[in-house]
Amino acid sequence: MGLLRSEPMKHGTLVVPVDRAREFIDLIGRNTKMQFEDMNARDMHRPYKKYIQRIDEMERIIRFLEEELTKVPGASPVRHNVDAFLDHSDEYKLDDVESKLHKMHKEFIQFKENNGKLLERRNAALEERYVVQTAMASMAHVASSRSVRSPEDWEAPSTAQVEDQEKLLKAHEHFVKSEAASLLEPVDRNRDSLIEEWRLFCIKEKSIYATLNLFEGNMNLRASCWYPEEDEDRIRAMCIQNSSSQHGHSSAMLVPDKIPPRKSPPTYIRVNEFTAIFQVLVDTYGLPRYQEANPALFTIVTFPFLFGVMYGDIGHGLMLLSVGLYAVWKSDELKFSFPVMHEGRYILLMMGIFAVYAGFLYNDFFSIGLSLFESRWTQPAISPEKKPGSVVAMQPTFDHENRGGPGPYPFGLDPAWHGAQNELVFLNSMKMKLAVVLGVTQMLVGLFLRFSNAMYEKNKVDFACECVPMMIFMISFFGFMDYMILYKWVTPMANPPSIINSMIAMAMWSEDSNPMFGHILPQILMAVCMLAVPWMLIPKPIILNRRHQADIQPFQRSCLLALKLPGGHMSLDEESLLSEEEEEEEFDLMECVIHQVIETIEYVLGTVSHTASYLRLWALSLAHQQLSLVFFGMTMLGGMSAPFPLNIFTTYFAFGSWFGITVGVLLGMDVMECFLHTLRLHWVEFQSKFYKADGYAFVPFCHRDILHKKTDE
Repeated sequence: MGLLRSEPMKHGTLVVPVDRAREFIDLIGRNTKMQFEDMNARDMHRPYKKYIQRIDEMERIIRFLEEELTKVPGASPVRHNVDAFLDHSDEYKLDDVESKLHKMHKEFIQFKENNGKLLERRNAALEERYVVQTAMASMAHVASSRSVRSPEDWEAPSTAQVEDQEKLLKAHEHFVKSEAASLLEPVDRNRDSLIEEWRLFCIKEKSIYATLNLFEGNMNLRASCWYPEEDEDRIRAMCIQNSSSQHGHSSAMLVPDKIPPRKSPPTYIRVNEFTAIFQVLVDTYGLPRYQEANPALFTIVTFPFLFGVMYGDIGHGLMLLSVGLYAVWKSDELKFSFPVMHEGRYILLMMGIFAVYAGFLYNDFFSIGLSLFESRWTQPAISPEKKPGSVVAMQPTFDHENRGGPGPYPFGLDPAWHGAQNELVFLNSMKMKLAVVLGVTQMLVGLFLRFSNAMYEKNKVDFACECVPMMIFMISFFGFMDYMILYKWVTPMANPPSIINSMIAMAMWSEDSNPMFGHILPQILMAVCMLAVPWMLIPKPIILNRRHQADIQPFQRSCLLALKLPGGHMSLDEESLLSEEEEEEEFDLMECVIHQVIETIEYVLGTVSHTASYLRLWALSLAHQQLSLVFFGMTMLGGMSAPFPLNIFTTYFAFGSWFGITVGVLLGMDVMECFLHTLRLHWVEFQSKFYKADGYAFVPFCHRDILHKKTDE
């Protein structure tokens, strides 16, 4: 299914024998992805809470040991080898790890107590020696008498006590370091420290018993679960393979539901390192509902492309691209030192690539035009009669009338436009129209995805009463506007019409003074647009109300007839269906009408405001180009314009100023600004055309996912 739609899910019941429950749940966490429902939510029965309490105490001891290890100079545990731990996690057993932790905890507590006592004795011996040394002078005259011990005699025992206590402290310190080394030393090559593997083991075991608390039953435990449809055979094979005859009836089995559950399945979208960040951007707005068209598939291309349209500059794009390449190259190092850059490394790379591409389209390199090809404009000879400073009209050397002569500039903007007096007017017109064309194109893609949702769900009402009139409205007005823009670009005209005036005349039902395609076609298209509005508004509530009445009445009559007959009764299935139908009776026609009115108004007005919103592509591009031009002119040009040889030094310092401003403003603030505006265009203008975003995530029980999440935290 890929990124376009979420994985097909199935609902069933997993049954495991109570004597091997932990073993099977461990296997499931290793090899499959299953999401379990809480079967004890009502009575809050948690049969395995004692195991969790034991593990909580073990985790407390591990935190205590880690805190003690921080006091050892140079102590640093080896972490982040989760996959290696999972390959060898069977080496650890709960009882063994628990006993070792309790023993080590007791030893460290004794270490701390003994260390405190030794420090007190050492300090007392130092104090005694200091007192003796202080009293030596005053007792010197007494030392001459044989009946009184000399000060040297008093100093010698105190000195011996200090040395003894120092030896004991050093021995204690050596013992603590040796114990710390055993905890910090990697268990094996490419594996974590022992204390870190103990920590991971506790997390894994705690998740196993927390999952078992969701099961109900005595001899056999059972729980409802969701799982990917393509994993069903693998889950069954795993249950059969681990249900050997030596265990008697201790076997597990997966029983799929015969009737699909009423609850919508969770959304599970498989991602990889490249697509994950784009899925995060979509999920931040809202998770796709089950098997709804996923915007992330298109965001992979459209997001960096629209960013590049705003940010387009060859030089700045290369700087951003270098950051993305560095982040990809150093991804393993950045994963824990700079996790934000590690997570967004591929989107930085793509944004840099498209920024460079758009920079070539604009022919803009740090606000300087590049002559990659020969210009298709030439300056005519200036006659002596021309006054200095007068406007000189450039002459085209290409066939601007499309009569089969030489073509225009091969790629991007002709460098002749850079520095021209009408440069800003031309660029504004070009970028504004380009923004509108790109915006309407992306919104049309959103409508096509709305069609795909209706077709995939086999929802004929949405297809006929929403998708079709929405597409007609969009194409008849805004599609026609884009067609006029493109037609005007490629068709030479002696008196080119104003597209803005043409659209105003079309919307106001007035006569265009200079029409591009006559007067009848715009009026027909405007009439079609107006007819599409009631088409969106009226039929759907009527059809839904009639369908509801037609579906519910026959079933109610059959149920009432069964109850009226002598000894009449309903089966459990009939009762459940009746309760479902009673819930469906909550359909409110007035509420449906109000909802449809809001949907119609939002779409009709939204197409206008959203099209105007895409003009930010032009505005941000203009702002970036003008900022780049101002910064370059105020720094580099000023430094280079100084007289020789002073310009050598001024250019050096000017480059430093220019580079600092460029990094701080254009690579910092402007990247963030363009990023946020691109995000807005995707969340609002694009996704509102088809995206409900009311799904809930598939959160499977998976050791690797749980441990990686805890490690990242």
